Amino acid sequence: MSARPGVSARGGADVNAAGSSPPATPAGAAPTVAWRASEDDGCGALELLDQTRLPHESVVLRLTDVASVRAAIGRLSVRGAPAIGVAGAYGLVVAAQTGPAAPAEFREHLTSAADRLRTARPTAVNLAWAVDRCLDSVAEMDEPTQIRTRLLAEARTIHAEDEAACAAMGRHGATLLRDGASYLTHCNTGRLATAGIGTALGVLITGHDAGLELEVFVGEVRPLLQGSRLTAFELQERDMRGRLLPDSAAAPLLRSGRIEGVFVGADRIARNGDAANKIGTYGLAELAHAHGVPFYVVAPTSTLDPSLDNGDLILIEERAADEVLAFGQARAGPVGFPVWNPAFDVTPAHLITAIITERGIARPPFESALAQQFLGA
Repeated sequence: MSARPGVSARGGADVNAAGSSPPATPAGAAPTVAWRASEDDGCGALELLDQTRLPHESVVLRLTDVASVRAAIGRLSVRGAPAIGVAGAYGLVVAAQTGPAAPAEFREHLTSAADRLRTARPTAVNLAWAVDRCLDSVAEMDEPTQIRTRLLAEARTIHAEDEAACAAMGRHGATLLRDGASYLTHCNTGRLATAGIGTALGVLITGHDAGLELEVFVGEVRPLLQGSRLTAFELQERDMRGRLLPDSAAAPLLRSGRIEGVFVGADRIARNGDAANKIGTYGLAELAHAHGVPFYVVAPTSTLDPSLDNGDLILIEERAADEVLAFGQARAGPVGFPVWNPAFDVTPAHLITAIITERGIARPPFESALAQQFLGA
């Protein structure tokens, strides 16, 4: 019996038969991150799809100064480690456009802007990585005009590389999928978190595009509902079969045997494979392990941080109490009541089945696998 087009004989995605990768931005939709050049003066602006307004409104922000870029990152108008990195790179270009003419003052202005962008969110390593890479690309230059040109070229390269990395992660990860199976994902890891089709969700999108019939279960992800507001939105815009569940329903779902794998992203991965991701990921990993369900982390190599021995060293961002005490415009708790609101948690490497990057699939022991396969050591 022959397999359907795009489906291998064993039931997984035949990505070679699928042709080109799914589009990063579906037809008619606004891209997550874009650079728009001005025809008048040769300058440009960073454009971001404001994710705080989704799924009800599609509003594009046009940012022309570092303060507004930093604020957009901080309030989660743009979010997701890869997308934040691309936004940070373009943010440095924005800074360069408004810098003084004198070379020494210009360099000081650029360094200050980089510091402000780098600290907009502390956990996602991609932000500092992208900003530092852009700075390194102009380290030997003095003339402001040349620096502006080079920074824009480097930011565009980072943007294009993330698109390509997402496509590659999708191809690698889709080989792990089974036709007709159901999978669970957490937070938002699709196009709204990257410059491409996504990381973990990108794997499922690639499988769907290759012809696999999949069902994607999506946790709501309190307190900011990245699952219900964003991932469900992405599945709907791509006409993919999905189902939303309360975060507290994950345990019985995994126990039921309906889920064949959990796919999540990461904001920072330590050298030993410990992975920081949206709060709630660690609990899912423990549940998946208890019920024998494979647990996959999908992230580009720019998310790997070999300077950290393990996940205990990852700085975890804590966010405002009002995110928990309010639910949209409605008050959800007593005013002033104490809150602990970590944005991320760390999943220990022993709970992770495999880490998928644009360069392939790494399996335990991760320290040697990541070093040998992905970091060139």
